[in-house]
Amino acid sequence: MKNITVITFLILIQFGFSQSNTTFFTKADHFFKTYVSNGRIDYKSIKNDPSLLDELLTMAASAKVTTGSPKTYQAFYINAYNLAVIKGIVDKYPVKSPLDIKGFFDKTTYTLAGKKTTLNDLENKLLRKKFPNEARFHFVLVCAGLGCPPIIGAAYKPATLDSQLQRQTVKALNNPNFIRVKGNKVQLSQIFEWYKVDFTREGSEVDYINKFRKEKISTKAKVSYYTYDWSLNRIK
Repeated sequence: MKNITVITFLILIQFGFSQSNTTFFTKADHFFKTYVSNGRIDYKSIKNDPSLLDELLTMAASAKVTTGSPKTYQAFYINAYNLAVIKGIVDKYPVKSPLDIKGFFDKTTYTLAGKKTTLNDLENKLLRKKFPNEARFHFVLVCAGLGCPPIIGAAYKPATLDSQLQRQTVKALNNPNFIRVKGNKVQLSQIFEWYKVDFTREGSEVDYINKFRKEKISTKAKVSYYTYDWSLNRIK
């Protein structure tokens, strides 16, 4: 009887966590739909009323996620990253770039799922390190700069995560402003330079990009990298 009671208690706890996570994803979806348009963020409006953002980060602080449920874990931390970036900008707004804020990526901490983390550690330790074969993260983690692939007006959710990752990766790698092909030369975002290891596990960067391209790039193309645009991705 004692064992049954313990099992029932654990099931109820897990159910509570599941319900809490569902509420987080639902509210995050509403937030992004409200404040994101065409890949840009209405920081001014959020600054005027940060209540929903603050509520979401409070929920994220006490969330329970594990790599045992990888889609929930990944979706949670992708949303948490994008929300934390927005929080970091809003707290100092108006600014022209995230780089104008000292320690934006590597010093400022956020409590997420019970642990304090920086944006860099969230990306590199909680996502990239734990899922080294998932390079599509780079097309959904939005750093507040225009050089990043655009943020979407929706939350990433466990049930739709794979299709969302695929859609955003295809969109980015077919965007002529993001992948700049001219004859036998191709200029790539510095994302491919900074995270080269993620894109070259099974070949070259061009090999990776061609998995998602409608018009393939020549494998003999000369690859270079254009300068990252750190201008704030704000709604003007």
